Amino acid sequence: MNTILPSGLEAKFQRFDSDLTLDDDFAIAGYASLFGARDQGGDLVEKGAYAKSLGAGRKVKMLWQHDPSEPIGIWDEIREDDRGLFVRGRLLKSVARAREAAALTRAGAIDGLSIGYRTVKSHKDEKGARCLSEVELWEVSLVTFPMLPDARLAPHEAKSDVLHELAKVFEDARLNLAARKAR
Repeated sequence: MNTILPSGLEAKFQRFDSDLTLDDDFAIAGYASLFGARDQGGDLVEKGAYAKSLGAGRKVKMLWQHDPSEPIGIWDEIREDDRGLFVRGRLLKSVARAREAAALTRAGAIDGLSIGYRTVKSHKDEKGARCLSEVELWEVSLVTFPMLPDARLAPHEAKSDVLHELAKVFEDARLNLAARKAR
Protein backbone atom coordinates (compact mmCIF):
# COMPACT_ATOMS: atom_id res chain seq x y z
CA MET A 1 0.00 0.00 0.00
CA ASN A 2 1.27 3.41 -0.92
CA THR A 3 0.01 5.91 1.64
CA ILE A 4 0.44 9.66 1.89
CA LEU A 5 1.13 10.54 5.53
CA PRO A 6 -0.16 13.76 7.16
CA SER A 7 3.37 15.15 6.78
CA GLY A 8 3.09 14.75 3.00
CA LEU A 9 5.62 11.88 2.92
CA GLU A 10 4.73 8.66 1.15
CA ALA A 11 4.82 5.40 3.06
CA LYS A 12 5.49 2.03 1.46
CA PHE A 13 4.99 -1.16 3.46
CA GLN A 14 6.88 -4.43 3.28
CA ARG A 15 7.09 -7.42 5.58
CA PHE A 16 10.32 -8.50 7.10
CA ASP A 17 11.61 -11.51 5.25
CA SER A 18 13.31 -14.58 6.65
CA ASP A 19 16.55 -12.59 6.99
CA LEU A 20 15.12 -10.58 9.88
CA THR A 21 16.76 -11.09 13.22
CA LEU A 22 15.78 -9.92 16.69
CA ASP A 23 18.28 -10.81 19.37
CA ASP A 24 18.26 -10.48 23.14
CA ASP A 25 19.82 -7.03 22.87
CA PHE A 26 16.84 -5.74 20.86
CA ALA A 27 18.84 -5.64 17.63
CA ILE A 28 16.93 -6.05 14.40
CA ALA A 29 17.98 -6.47 10.79
CA GLY A 30 16.19 -7.12 7.55
CA TYR A 31 15.13 -5.67 4.22
CA ALA A 32 12.88 -2.61 4.27
CA SER A 33 12.50 -2.67 0.48
CA LEU A 34 13.17 -5.16 -2.30
CA PHE A 35 14.20 -4.01 -5.77
CA GLY A 36 11.95 -4.95 -8.66
CA ALA A 37 9.22 -6.37 -6.43
CA ARG A 38 5.83 -4.93 -7.31
CA ASP A 39 3.99 -3.88 -4.16
CA GLN A 40 0.24 -3.94 -3.59
CA GLY A 41 0.03 -0.39 -4.91
CA GLY A 42 1.69 -1.48 -8.15
CA ASP A 43 4.96 0.40 -7.52
CA LEU A 44 8.47 -0.95 -8.13
CA VAL A 45 11.61 0.42 -6.50
CA GLU A 46 14.62 0.38 -8.81
CA LYS A 47 18.15 -0.48 -7.75
CA GLY A 48 19.96 2.72 -6.81
CA ALA A 49 16.78 4.60 -5.83
CA TYR A 50 18.05 5.21 -2.29
CA ALA A 51 21.71 5.94 -3.11
CA LYS A 52 21.57 9.73 -3.28
CA SER A 53 19.44 10.02 -0.14
CA LEU A 54 21.69 7.67 1.82
CA GLY A 55 24.76 9.58 0.62
CA ALA A 56 23.33 12.88 1.90
CA GLY A 57 24.06 11.89 5.50
CA ARG A 58 20.46 12.28 6.69
CA LYS A 59 19.72 10.30 9.84
CA VAL A 60 16.86 7.94 8.91
CA LYS A 61 14.47 7.53 11.84
CA MET A 62 13.12 4.27 13.29
CA LEU A 63 9.46 4.78 14.11
CA TRP A 64 6.53 2.75 15.37
CA GLN A 65 3.74 2.54 12.74
CA HIS A 66 4.95 5.75 10.98
CA ASP A 67 4.10 7.84 14.03
CA PRO A 68 6.66 10.68 14.29
CA SER A 69 5.85 11.00 17.99
CA GLU A 70 6.90 7.36 18.55
CA PRO A 71 10.59 6.83 17.77
CA ILE A 72 11.51 3.38 19.09
CA GLY A 73 15.15 2.92 18.19
CA ILE A 74 17.97 3.83 15.88
CA TRP A 75 19.20 2.45 12.58
CA ASP A 76 22.92 1.70 12.80
CA GLU A 77 23.20 0.60 9.17
CA ILE A 78 21.11 1.32 6.11
CA ARG A 79 22.47 0.30 2.72
CA GLU A 80 21.48 -0.82 -0.72
CA ASP A 81 22.73 -4.16 -1.97
CA ASP A 82 21.74 -6.24 -5.00
CA ARG A 83 18.55 -7.37 -3.29
CA GLY A 84 17.16 -4.16 -1.80
CA LEU A 85 17.39 -1.77 1.12
CA PHE A 86 19.02 -3.55 4.05
CA VAL A 87 18.58 -2.11 7.55
CA ARG A 88 20.17 -3.00 10.87
CA GLY A 89 19.34 -1.23 14.10
CA ARG A 90 18.43 -1.41 17.76
CA LEU A 91 15.16 -1.03 19.57
CA LEU A 92 15.88 1.10 22.64
CA LYS A 93 15.20 -0.80 25.87
CA SER A 94 14.59 2.46 27.73
CA VAL A 95 11.58 3.24 25.47
CA ALA A 96 8.36 1.52 26.55
CA ARG A 97 6.99 1.23 23.00
CA ALA A 98 10.30 -0.36 21.86
CA ARG A 99 9.99 -3.02 24.57
CA GLU A 100 6.44 -3.67 23.37
CA ALA A 101 7.64 -3.81 19.75
CA ALA A 102 10.32 -6.35 20.69
CA ALA A 103 7.75 -8.55 22.45
CA LEU A 104 5.30 -8.30 19.55
CA THR A 105 8.01 -9.05 17.00
CA ARG A 106 9.22 -12.08 18.94
CA ALA A 107 5.66 -13.38 19.16
CA GLY A 108 5.12 -12.86 15.43
CA ALA A 109 2.33 -10.32 15.93
CA ILE A 110 4.39 -7.60 14.24
CA ASP A 111 6.40 -8.74 11.26
CA GLY A 112 6.50 -5.78 8.90
CA LEU A 113 8.75 -2.94 7.82
CA SER A 114 7.58 0.16 6.03
CA ILE A 115 9.45 3.08 4.54
CA GLY A 116 8.49 6.74 4.71
CA TYR A 117 9.89 8.70 1.78
CA ARG A 118 9.39 11.43 -0.79
CA THR A 119 9.48 10.48 -4.46
CA VAL A 120 12.14 12.48 -6.31
CA LYS A 121 12.12 10.70 -9.69
CA SER A 122 9.78 8.09 -11.12
CA HIS A 123 8.55 6.84 -14.48
CA LYS A 124 5.99 4.36 -15.79
CA ASP A 125 7.10 1.00 -17.16
CA GLU A 126 5.54 -0.83 -20.12
CA LYS A 127 2.91 -2.37 -17.81
CA GLY A 128 1.95 0.98 -16.31
CA ALA A 129 3.65 0.44 -12.96
CA ARG A 130 5.25 3.44 -11.28
CA CYS A 131 8.98 2.78 -11.08
CA LEU A 132 10.69 4.73 -8.32
CA SER A 133 14.17 5.63 -9.56
CA GLU A 134 15.06 8.13 -6.81
CA VAL A 135 13.52 8.58 -3.38
CA GLU A 136 14.38 10.67 -0.36
CA LEU A 137 14.25 8.22 2.56
CA TRP A 138 12.99 9.73 5.82
CA GLU A 139 12.14 6.78 8.05
CA VAL A 140 11.77 3.02 8.33
CA SER A 141 8.99 1.83 10.64
CA LEU A 142 7.96 -1.39 12.29
CA VAL A 143 4.37 -1.95 11.17
CA THR A 144 1.46 -4.34 11.45
CA PHE A 145 0.41 -4.31 7.79
CA PRO A 146 3.33 -4.23 5.36
CA MET A 147 3.10 -3.78 1.61
CA LEU A 148 4.49 -7.16 0.43
CA PRO A 149 2.33 -9.80 2.15
CA ASP A 150 4.33 -12.83 0.92
CA ALA A 151 7.54 -11.83 2.72
CA ARG A 152 7.35 -13.33 6.22
CA LEU A 153 9.26 -13.02 9.46
CA ALA A 154 10.70 -16.33 10.62
CA PRO A 155 9.59 -17.16 14.18
CA HIS A 156 12.13 -16.03 16.77
CA GLU A 157 12.50 -19.58 18.10
CA ALA A 158 13.51 -20.80 14.65
CA LYS A 159 16.66 -18.69 14.88
CA SER A 160 18.15 -20.93 17.57
CA ASP A 161 17.22 -24.07 15.56
CA VAL A 162 19.09 -22.68 12.55
CA LEU A 163 22.12 -21.89 14.71
CA HIS A 164 22.11 -25.43 16.13
CA GLU A 165 21.94 -26.88 12.61
CA LEU A 166 24.74 -24.60 11.48
CA ALA A 167 26.88 -25.61 14.48
CA LYS A 168 26.28 -29.28 13.60
CA VAL A 169 27.36 -28.67 9.98
CA PHE A 170 30.59 -27.02 11.18
CA GLU A 171 31.24 -29.81 13.68
CA ASP A 172 30.68 -32.48 10.98
CA ALA A 173 33.05 -30.61 8.65
CA ARG A 174 35.67 -30.38 11.41
CA LEU A 175 35.38 -34.13 12.10
CA ASN A 176 35.62 -34.94 8.37
CA LEU A 177 38.71 -32.78 8.03
CA ALA A 178 40.30 -34.41 11.07
CA ALA A 179 39.51 -37.88 9.66
CA ARG A 180 41.14 -37.00 6.30
CA LYS A 181 44.26 -35.68 8.00
CA ALA A 182 44.49 -38.88 10.05
CA ARG A 183 44.63 -41.06 6.89
